[in-house]
Amino acid sequence: MLADEINRKLTETDHGTGCGSLMRLYWQPVALTDELAGNRPVVPVRIFGEDLVLFRNGDGEIGLIDRHCPHRQVDLCYGRLEGSGLRCPFHGWLFAPDGTCLDQPGELPANNRVRHFGQASYPCVERNGMIFAYLGPGDPPPLPAVDCLQAPDSHVFAFKGFLECNYLQAVEVGIDPAHASFLHRYLQDEDTDDSYGRQFRSGTGDDDIPVTWIMRNFPAPTIDVKRTDFGLQIEARRHLDDARDHVRVTNLLFPNAIVIPMSQTMAITQWHVPVDDRNCYWYAHFTSYDAPVDKARMREQRMDLYQLPDYRPRLGRFNSWGYDPAEQESETYTGMGMDINVHDQWAVESPGAITNRAKEHLAGTDVAISRYRAMLLRTMEIASDPARHDELPIYRADQGRALGPEWHDSVMRAGCPREDWLAGYQQSRDGAGW
Repeated sequence: MLADEINRKLTETDHGTGCGSLMRLYWQPVALTDELAGNRPVVPVRIFGEDLVLFRNGDGEIGLIDRHCPHRQVDLCYGRLEGSGLRCPFHGWLFAPDGTCLDQPGELPANNRVRHFGQASYPCVERNGMIFAYLGPGDPPPLPAVDCLQAPDSHVFAFKGFLECNYLQAVEVGIDPAHASFLHRYLQDEDTDDSYGRQFRSGTGDDDIPVTWIMRNFPAPTIDVKRTDFGLQIEARRHLDDARDHVRVTNLLFPNAIVIPMSQTMAITQWHVPVDDRNCYWYAHFTSYDAPVDKARMREQRMDLYQLPDYRPRLGRFNSWGYDPAEQESETYTGMGMDINVHDQWAVESPGAITNRAKEHLAGTDVAISRYRAMLLRTMEIASDPARHDELPIYRADQGRALGPEWHDSVMRAGCPREDWLAGYQQSRDGAGW
């Protein structure tokens, strides 16, 4: 059970809140590159309860500024896109990507000069199909040196999806290793050769045991959580027999991202970004460690569930997440189809927009969730003191080269030490060809 006051600290992310101020000290995804494709690269962005407009000017520069014109507060999402910036249709004021007003054509020459009106503007970087923004004070830190941001664009696929819930619910599903044996349980196994682009459907390396079979038959993992420089590393070990363990490693990339295995050759780095306190987006980079990603296939698979322009799912509370009791009897544990994104969506949306944690009762398998909440609360105190910002968790490359966070999903010999599965990750990383 969690006191209401603590729940509010963990879930409120608007301007001036402890959690919102903390998250603004890290780069956050704000859009996919695909959203700025087409003849008019202008899209609305709502993040941490703040309304912004994202645009690419004629010189290719990306701007993220206040959505409302500082003159008379009209919506700049309807602005005229020009070579140097975005022009307000109301009185013609022209704004550069950094928020500077370059032109006020309706004013007399004495008043028409370049100036900044305190318009909110945030630096952006574009990497592997995703646009990141730094919304905090001062100079931004380096982007985290994780593999998905180091790999070439050919080996990374970017996507996103909307969730009608607070960000914390989404993160906590990602760091809960036990739920996969139930929420994502398939009552029959499929050919693991047909698992491309689908999580929990592949085999386990040389053994090629279906992950679905392992999750179904070994539902109670031993969970070990370690504190790291970048956040938390969560090892879930399922003892198959005297000779073999299944080891799955999930990483919490503080403050609101996870790195998880998708298959033997692909990892997912997924950020859970608050839109406001009652909604969030997940942004994901799917990174391949062997061949280039089949982006067309990956996108086609995901567009079965999501719809443009805002990447909202076609299933949700409004149609009971597609629940089918007949399917629940014979095919899946949830009765909500074969896409695990729907399963997760139900798990995070059905408690309500903000879970009432005063009524929950955490168990032993929730150890990572308890550690994460404590880490958030402790780090909010650090974030409130600029002199202590060098104490914040952050992922740093090892001698300038990205080496993690390490992920793993494989059958190992029983009792294998951490160094064994870590060597397997490093072998995949070293053999990636990039």
